[in-house]
Amino acid sequence: MIDVTMENFEADVIAASQTTPVLVDFWADWCGPCKSLGPVLEKLEIAYEGRFQLVKINADTEQQLAGAFGVKSLPTCILLMGGRPVDGFMGALPEGKVRELLDKHLPSVGELTAQAEAHEAETLLQAGDVQAALHKLQEALSLNPSDEEARYNFVKLLISAGHLDEAAAALAPMLAQIPLQLRFDALHYWLQALEFVNIDPRGGWTLAQFDELIAKNKRDFETRLAKARTHIAAGQMEAAMEELLEIIMRDKSWNDGVARKTYVAILELLTPPKPKTDDAAFGKTAGGIELTGKATVPEDPMLEMISRYRRKLSMALN
Repeated sequence: MIDVTMENFEADVIAASQTTPVLVDFWADWCGPCKSLGPVLEKLEIAYEGRFQLVKINADTEQQLAGAFGVKSLPTCILLMGGRPVDGFMGALPEGKVRELLDKHLPSVGELTAQAEAHEAETLLQAGDVQAALHKLQEALSLNPSDEEARYNFVKLLISAGHLDEAAAALAPMLAQIPLQLRFDALHYWLQALEFVNIDPRGGWTLAQFDELIAKNKRDFETRLAKARTHIAAGQMEAAMEELLEIIMRDKSWNDGVARKTYVAILELLTPPKPKTDDAAFGKTAGGIELTGKATVPEDPMLEMISRYRRKLSMALN
């Protein structure tokens, strides 16, 4: 249990909740129900063995924090995950009711272990140990097969390492989902390109061989698609999108719109993941607390390129 003020609010509530759920208990010395609820919450924090962190905020001395969370009566408890409130309650609930709220949101012990394995995999990957990272991600999925983040990272790493058959098997359950998630569909099109260059004779062609056929027939979409796939396999994503645009501009619906779908997949693969919270860029924390100034973020060349190719696709489709 941690006592929180404005000074440590960012570190011990917002930042901490990015990795571990934080239950904020707003209380006051004069509040009788607060005194009965407090021991219950402290008991549960111990019983849940690190699955959540309990913090206490004195609503009398920290009125700005209480106002930011819209506290109108005491006690008020708010559960934060990923820097944002996800649930809460007012009044001194019995232990069973508090457990119900926690169990609705908190990861299980198995899920926590899987998350730890996935985090370790990220560390191993940053250190350049791809095989060890793959092993950790596989362990994470065996502990929690529904962990979509771990599955995405596992499939992506398998593809990057050239383990295409294993990647296809690990990806299959996500491709069967309805609706299909764009990021997994993107992995599917990337995998298709790599499988193409390994299986199809055109995977070993030079660019001149492709261009010779295209010069004879600008609507030779099969050759254009094959050329785009070789670019994807080589990591030349801009060149691939330029070739796919040539198909889209001439026939948007050719072959069930495969050119457009592959183009969108490339944009998805290139787009970096969103930060867990971006409110700080607008002068507020995720908890709604005003910051003294706004950070100036320089334009990312990759994001500029992605934006440019999104505009190109929009123009080609209109």
